[in-house]
Parts: sequence; C-alpha cells; structure tokens
Amino acid sequence: MTALEEKSLTFRNIFSPERAATGVPGLDEILNGGLVTQRAYLLHGNPGSGKTTLGLHFLTTGDSAGERTLFISMGEPEAKIRANASTVGFDLGTVRFLDLAPTPDFFSQIQAYDIFSPADVEREPMTERITSEFEALAPTRVFVDAVTHMRYLSNDHLSFRRQVHSFLRFLIDRGATVLFTSEDTALQPDDDLQYMSDGIIRLEHSHDTRTISVTKFRGSDFMGGQHSMRLSGRGMEVFPRLLPTSDIRRAFGDEKISSGIPELDELLHGGLERGTITIITGPTGVGKTTVGMQFMKEAAGRGERSVIYTFEEWKEMLLRRSESINIPVKTMVNRETLSVIQVEPLHFTPDEFARMVREEVETNNTAIVMIDSISGYSLSVRGENLVRHLYALGKYLQSMGVTIILINETAEIIGNVRATDIGVSYMADTIILLRYLELKGQLRRAIGILKKRLSDFEKTLREFEITKYGLKVGHPLTDLRGILTGIPQEQENNHGPRS
Repeated sequence: MTALEEKSLTFRNIFSPERAATGVPGLDEILNGGLVTQRAYLLHGNPGSGKTTLGLHFLTTGDSAGERTLFISMGEPEAKIRANASTVGFDLGTVRFLDLAPTPDFFSQIQAYDIFSPADVEREPMTERITSEFEALAPTRVFVDAVTHMRYLSNDHLSFRRQVHSFLRFLIDRGATVLFTSEDTALQPDDDLQYMSDGIIRLEHSHDTRTISVTKFRGSDFMGGQHSMRLSGRGMEVFPRLLPTSDIRRAFGDEKISSGIPELDELLHGGLERGTITIITGPTGVGKTTVGMQFMKEAAGRGERSVIYTFEEWKEMLLRRSESINIPVKTMVNRETLSVIQVEPLHFTPDEFARMVREEVETNNTAIVMIDSISGYSLSVRGENLVRHLYALGKYLQSMGVTIILINETAEIIGNVRATDIGVSYMADTIILLRYLELKGQLRRAIGILKKRLSDFEKTLREFEITKYGLKVGHPLTDLRGILTGIPQEQENNHGPRS
C-alpha cells in the first residue's frame, strides 16, 4: 500500500469492521480499507478483464501476511495458472491449489451413465474433495475461479442456486473471506450469483480503456462510480476517481504570490492568492506558459516547490526556451524547487493523472501546479466530461492550499475575445488575458485581467514583451481604444497623440 493510500485510509471510521486487503493499489481505497472479512464477493467481467489477476493479488497478499490461502480452480489447470502468474511477478509458492479442472483423461476415457445423470455422479466426488481440502487447510482466504462451472453439476437452475449458496455458506461459516468469479453470458447470465453475493466488483474493458467499479458492498460504504484500472507486468493497479471531499485538507495562509514583476503585480493588486485557480488564456505563441513560469520562478526564490505538467511541449524544449529568457529552470530543477513532467495524454486516463498529481502534492508539499495545457489534458479524457474532471482536480488542489495555473489556448488570434472555448471560466478565481496587437504594422502583445474574485484589479491593459532578459510589462495602454479587437486605434488625450 502506498503512503497516499495509508493517509486516505486514516479517515475511516474507527468502528469499521475487520478488513482483508485485496493487495491491489487503489482498490482498497475504493473499498474503504479492503473487503469485509468472512463474506463472499463476486468478480464480474468479460474474458480478459482481469478477474483472475485480482484473485491472485488477493491470495498473495494474504499469503505474505501469514494467512492460509486456497485457490479453487474449476476451469484452468494449476500448472497453467502458476505459469501465467509467474510472468507478472506473482509468487504462488505457498498458495494451496485445489485443481478441479477437467483432465486430459476426461476426453480420452469417454464415460456414459445409463441410469444416473452426469451431475448426480460427478457432484459427490467434487464435494468430497472440497470438504476434505478445506478441513485440512482451514484457509482464511479462498478464490474460486469460476463458480459457474457448478452449473454443469446441477440438474436445473434451482439446484444450481441452492448448491452455490450452500457452497459459499460452507466456506464463510468456517472463517473464510471468499472471492469468486463467474462466466456471464447472454444465455446464462449471473444475476442469481449477484443476488447471493455480499459484494460485486465489476471489471470492464473496451478498446484501450479498462475500468473497475463496486456496485454492491454490504456492511460498508465505498467510493462509487467507475475508476480507471491498468493491467501490466506488475499485475493490476487501480486509480480511484478524484472527488471533491472535506476529508483531505491542508491549512494554508491567505498571502499573495508575487510574480516578481512589479507591473504585473500592479495589474493583480499584489499577485495571485494562495489556493486559487488561475486561467492564463490567449492565442498560440502569445506567452501564456512564460507568464505562468514567472510565478514559479518567484516561488523558487522563496524555497517553494512547483510542478509543470506539459501535455504538448517537449520537456527539453521547454527548459531550453525558459533558459533563453532568463528563467533559470535548470537550477530550479537541480534544487528541486521545480519539477517538469512531460505527460503523453493518450497513455493516461484522467484518474491516472489525478493520482500522479496527488502523489506529487502530498509527498513533496508542492505549492504551485501548472497544467499546460487544458487542450492537451482533454485528450486524456477520451470522450468523458472534461469540465467534471478539471473541477474535481481543481477543488482537491485548492483544499491542499495549492495554487493552480491552467493554460488555455483560444482559437482567435485577433477579433472577438472569449475567456475560454470550453466553458471552464466559472472555475477560475483569476483570469489573465493575453492578446496580440497590430500597431504600426507590427505584431505586439498585451496583458490584462478579466476576473479576480478575492480582490480588486487594474482594469487597464498593458503591453508586454518577452526578451532575453525576461518578461517586461509596460505602462497601462490608456491612449488606445479597441485593444480587445486586436486592431487598436490611437485616441487623443491631454498629452496629444501617442508616439
């Protein structure tokens, strides 16, 4: 279990029932600490969804803790299961097996029963083997894969229900916590097993996305909804969906974070408030990332740590470009006051990315998080609700006192002004607008504040430049009109026309 999971589990009710950890990173967090002991849980999913992998995690976790564990296999033979398990690092050396899978002799030695049905003849020996093995081992953890094979030992649907129900009661009454799988088909659905189980864990996969959800969990609360899941060479890993909560909170002050540029701080009436969300918005190449980096540069001077998650620009290019404008990112990285993490959005789901951010914030006490950019992050959402994921991530970071900077790219180079194109401006406590201007045949830049919840702000726009010495912000552009159109015009004032 990770340090983050241990911290989350400290918020469980002290009167909660005894738990059996599944051993799957993230899943025990969804289950509020693990499975309630001495109950039976159904793993529901299509072939290849990870049911057996989850069962192996469950058994090996108990085995490592000194518990007696039993794998009852009704489908695959023991040798094949052990071989497959070793490829993903599971050590099944002391896990006991009861192999009830058909042997090769079953095919070569055809048996016919003239008087009794096969179910009547074969059920009793299987029952005796289970009873004998269980009483000899007295396991506390049992994994049955797959219990639906018992249908073939039942004469009808009612006898199958009774047999399975009696089987599970036999295991539970003798002190075992049971995971069992089913083979659900259109012709033979497992609805009956869902009713008799104490909990249901659903595993689903489609294309490149895998999810896990808990739809039933008697005797305990749990985190609902679908959560991202990944199968790899290390087995199964679950990434709980981030939800706004009051359980995790860090105390922080109400001081303002300076940019280190007096003119920019004047626009903001002192800077950005700690624990707020700022959207820096504007067209491509206007300097959005550079403005965000300026706040991180100043934070590094105070010894605070910042992290940039770049979804679009290569890390090396970002470092080189920042150094060229007098932002010492390499020094900041070496001193661990800055971390630049390049994220390939098509390789991560929003739940995986949220877990990455949580680990960073709670392990390293990070003060500023910048996501560059929203459009790059949106690729990881894969058709889900982008605003919902951004909202949950933003509210969590705010509760931890982290200042969030979101880089947003607008489509228009000049013309009509829109804060964002995707409807997330309501989330922002501060919106910094960057614009291109055409003045005297030259393309120039302007910066201004559209919104600031926690304080007043300067209502004018200022011209700014990105130079080899850093970011340079000028005086208010009070002698121009039509700035937001991108094609401003000079207007006369008491000092005459603007030079």
